Amino acid sequence: MDLDPSGSQLDIYIDFERGSKFLMPDGHYYTAYDSSNHTWQHLNFFQYTCFLHARVPRVRQSDGKTEVQPVPWARKGSGFTLLFEAFSMLLIEKEMPVSSVASTLRVYAQRIWGIFNYWVERAHKKDVPRNLTQIGFDETSQKKGHNYITHLVDLNERRVVYACQGKGSDCIQQSVDYLQGKGVDVSQIQDVCIDMSPAFISGCMEYLPESEITFDKFHVIKEVNKAMDELRKLERGGNELLKGHKYTFLKKKLTDKLQTERDLLLEMYPKLGQGYWLKEMFEDFWQIKDPEEAESYLAFWCDFATESKIQPFIKLVNIIKAHWRGIVEYVKSNISNGILEGINSKIQLAKKRARGYRNPRNFINMIYFICGKLKFDYPQYFI
Repeated sequence: MDLDPSGSQLDIYIDFERGSKFLMPDGHYYTAYDSSNHTWQHLNFFQYTCFLHARVPRVRQSDGKTEVQPVPWARKGSGFTLLFEAFSMLLIEKEMPVSSVASTLRVYAQRIWGIFNYWVERAHKKDVPRNLTQIGFDETSQKKGHNYITHLVDLNERRVVYACQGKGSDCIQQSVDYLQGKGVDVSQIQDVCIDMSPAFISGCMEYLPESEITFDKFHVIKEVNKAMDELRKLERGGNELLKGHKYTFLKKKLTDKLQTERDLLLEMYPKLGQGYWLKEMFEDFWQIKDPEEAESYLAFWCDFATESKIQPFIKLVNIIKAHWRGIVEYVKSNISNGILEGINSKIQLAKKRARGYRNPRNFINMIYFICGKLKFDYPQYFI
């Protein structure tokens, strides 16, 4: 053992005695054929950066093959001990950004990413989805406005099962291929929750033909709010009283002052009041439990919106009719978009901490790490 006089590094040396025998994969013991020197970074010892150095034997087996004797303190090909890697993973688990973990442990960030990707990919490879009956697809960007990642969510287990680059129908194909590769019978998937993306729709219809599509309630409500906001913009021209009231007609909870102002504006601008009434009427659809009753109500609402002759809501009616079956299916499947929203919130938080991800592999593995409910087999390190 050597201690650097400058007080920054501790070196520990490990060796074996001449004539020692080693157990190899073929189940027999052999003496060393030759050896090679290896170094691993270990956990810091007080203020000292600690390194293990070992002369590792190479052994020639009875079949003539020469194998390097594995060491118990590190995995093959790693420049770190298992405890170092476990501690790195623990810090990431405690929501510390990888760059901060690297700074704390005095290594380059890319090396920490190497550790992270190895253990996450190892756990994900061993993971087997079970009892998939309801799934959802959603997408998120690696960083603001750039390069999308699509993730497949098990809605019953509330976890991400698979993620890949892009946001097209090919992502649905890749996801189905992954499930089939894991031995999942995709015909058993009853419901698929997606937004109204044409690519997702075509992908689900082609690769999950036996599953019923439910359109994400959140995205349907988003289209209704969009129609309401477009109406406000049309009424806004030349009407200063409507200035600064973008969210007055969209939010459900308002202060007493804003609620009074909203009621007054709805009375002053009848078309705006009619649009707001349509928006509120649509909310009743989500409370209906009987599919036939829900479909009848939606048809009534569409007729009422068409008769209003309010252009943004007529446009909304066309969107609803084009996605009719998937909207009505919500009443049957009752798939909660809150699960997808909750997972997306975790992903957005991780992205914010990292200030975006340049490397898609890093981002996908971070999604698995925080939302995949994976089981890891690295040594447990407790603090």
